[in-house]
Amino acid sequence: MTIEKEYSTKLSVAGVTIGQRDIEMLDAIDRYGSMHRAADELGRSYARLQNRVVEIEDAVGPITERQRGGSGGGGTELTQTARELRQQFDRHEAELDGVARVTESVFTGTARDRTGELATVETGLGPILALVPEGASDVQVTVRSDAVVLTDPDETPQADGTSLRNQFTGTVERLEPGDAITRVTIRLAADVTIQALITNASSDRLALKPERPITASFKATAARAVRIGSRD
Repeated sequence: MTIEKEYSTKLSVAGVTIGQRDIEMLDAIDRYGSMHRAADELGRSYARLQNRVVEIEDAVGPITERQRGGSGGGGTELTQTARELRQQFDRHEAELDGVARVTESVFTGTARDRTGELATVETGLGPILALVPEGASDVQVTVRSDAVVLTDPDETPQADGTSLRNQFTGTVERLEPGDAITRVTIRLAADVTIQALITNASSDRLALKPERPITASFKATAARAVRIGSRD
């Protein structure tokens, strides 16, 4: 599969198309804590920036919230909806621009506590909720690097409040930046690592560097198990 350089990642939500300019807007609001400052730094008018925020909110719900008072006089912060939207954009861009660089992390364990197609797999990393073949016990769980989401540990939502049910905190071990995509290796335990494929913009936003604490999250449907020693 070949991705042309002029390709531009976009998301479509309820008839509203969200592109790179919108993500840059969210980044600026997050960085400066002010819509006025974000507009100035981006060279856009405040009125147009505010109108764009309203258009996106009509499609996805609130993406900003006003913080009043305090020593800093208040400001504007992104909501969890905005952060998830930004993460989804980054994942989509990583999938398309980094398709040739996708790797899989593998965890060996024992399946238990099955609910339909899902089961908890006890691994050296800890319990992983995964798709497990019926009747399987000893399994290997694979997780694609483009399915792993990285967040600051202090900003990671509770697992029961998000679709990213598997969450593990470790430290950045290695960064392998490319033209647009960075492969990140995270050490989660003494002999356990997981890889994530993220955009360079996301890497910069998270200020990633070796030894930085980071949380790696992925959906149960992104964790797929196969029987050990079987042909499945």
